[in-house]
Amino acid sequence: MPQYRAPLRDIRFVMHELLESEQLYQTLPGYEESTRDLMNAIIEEGAKFAENVLSPLNQTGDEEGCHWSEEGVRTPAGFAEAYQQYVANGWPSLSAAVEAGGQGMPNLLGTVVNEMAGTANWSWLMYPGLSHGAVKTIEKHGDAEQKKKYLGQLVQGAWTGTMCLTEAHCGSDLGLLRTRAEPRADGSYTITGTKIFISAGDHDMAENIVHIVLARLPDAPQGTQGISLFIVPKFKVNDDGTLGQRNAVHCASIEKKMGIKGSATCVLNFDGATGYLIGPPNRGLNCMFTFMNTARIGTALQGLAHGQLAFQGALSYARERLAMRSLTGPKNPDGPADPIIVHPNVRRMLLTQKALVEGSRAFLYFLAQLGDVVDAGDAERAREADGLMALLTPIGKAFVTETGFEAANLGVQVYGGHGFIREWGMEQIVRDARIAMLYEGTTGIQAMDLLGRKVLGSGGKLLLAFSALIGEFCDASTAAEDADLITVLRTKKDEWLELSMNIGEAAAANPDEAGAAAVDYLMYSGYVTLAYFWARMAVLSRQKIAAGDGDTSFYEAKLMTARFYFDRLLPRTLAHKQCIQSGAHNLMQMPEAMFDL
Repeated sequence: MPQYRAPLRDIRFVMHELLESEQLYQTLPGYEESTRDLMNAIIEEGAKFAENVLSPLNQTGDEEGCHWSEEGVRTPAGFAEAYQQYVANGWPSLSAAVEAGGQGMPNLLGTVVNEMAGTANWSWLMYPGLSHGAVKTIEKHGDAEQKKKYLGQLVQGAWTGTMCLTEAHCGSDLGLLRTRAEPRADGSYTITGTKIFISAGDHDMAENIVHIVLARLPDAPQGTQGISLFIVPKFKVNDDGTLGQRNAVHCASIEKKMGIKGSATCVLNFDGATGYLIGPPNRGLNCMFTFMNTARIGTALQGLAHGQLAFQGALSYARERLAMRSLTGPKNPDGPADPIIVHPNVRRMLLTQKALVEGSRAFLYFLAQLGDVVDAGDAERAREADGLMALLTPIGKAFVTETGFEAANLGVQVYGGHGFIREWGMEQIVRDARIAMLYEGTTGIQAMDLLGRKVLGSGGKLLLAFSALIGEFCDASTAAEDADLITVLRTKKDEWLELSMNIGEAAAANPDEAGAAAVDYLMYSGYVTLAYFWARMAVLSRQKIAAGDGDTSFYEAKLMTARFYFDRLLPRTLAHKQCIQSGAHNLMQMPEAMFDL
């Protein structure tokens, strides 16, 4: 398993130079103390924790896995101790609201720390990772008593949170769920049902677990309109905040998974457990979207994390592994062969990893910044940021996890046969990365959300807002040295709008056209979105070099990677466009009975 090293230079570049975080936070009430020096100091400490505490537990956690017993789930050796250190250092409260006992730092900073922790050990991060969504949900939808009882302990990390949606007979179609909630005379509810795939559903790392559960009231209408949301703690909480009796919720088993084996993915039985309604009756799915949107961005981060770790491992190996001679003559004449990094095909793989990872980092940090504007900006800025987040979140979740998995697979390929052997750790990265394309809605579901709800459903307004942002950047980038990239970006931006309009017209006549186009449309959108960020990074890097700001090799590498992205990866949009334009007929014409002939 590669020993993780935090890419601090690139993190600082994106935060401070590209996104100008310090300047932004001076304009957002409550974030004014987020200076460059303070943010750097926090990030450096987060890097030490990720590198020295979490990374050494990554491969051992995969090999040991979690242990189930009637008494509860035991996590791999070292996980619980690492969590106690995490809590003692104040990391859970970093970007939580001061009113809830948090430190009030920006979401962006929490995203950076989570990226480093998750790259070092994603299985471990699953335990505290969902608590942020639970906090957001209770903050927005909970009543005063619920906030008093649960927020402080969740924010401090003494308790962790989960999201309980899925049932064995229904995955993403939550309208089919059967878990029942029966009202009691004291205002609480009896929760009965079984949930599956519950990440961190039980463990030995925190003293209580707060489950956020979807269930159906007795008189609820059918479908998604009849779902309510409940808080169901593992241990009941007394009025004074102390822990009471064990609630009637238990882990029946741990799922046997392809990857992230150090993370306990649980089957939870709610056997008449005590629950508390959060938000209005029959509006649970609307409330749960607060949690789900937080989790979608967190899952996008998983794609970035596994791509980064695979790139680090592949780059180190490519520099050391000797095989054959360069086609243009020996580059290591005193050795028996040249390092494989000299070969064009290996460079193709490494540059693909680098371009996807660094472009995704810029994209996801931008999304995190938008979240800060939504939370702290004035009404107009918050509205604009919220619209951009609505459009970009499904792209981030699906595209970054798809390309993160591609980068993980390329890591195995660079190692050759050694990549297939467990001791190197590269195959674990692939196994761990695979789930990210399924979490929080598959790529296909994210694609339908993007195309159906966000683009066509808004009459194109959300896409037009992001398109205008791209257009403003293109209009401002007038230097001759930038003209080639800017021309391509502007063309792709216009093509994206035209393609969206054509799909909308086709779907009006045949709704299957939207479903047939959706995944290709999302991937097309992702490549254009990353092109925007790579163009921004290229223009900025050229300006830095011209100004003599130092670190020339770093900025030159950015320019070269941008060129690789535009020349080698952005042309993938042509294939996606052609698939979209081929229509739904080639998917739908074959009768179901003929599939197995």
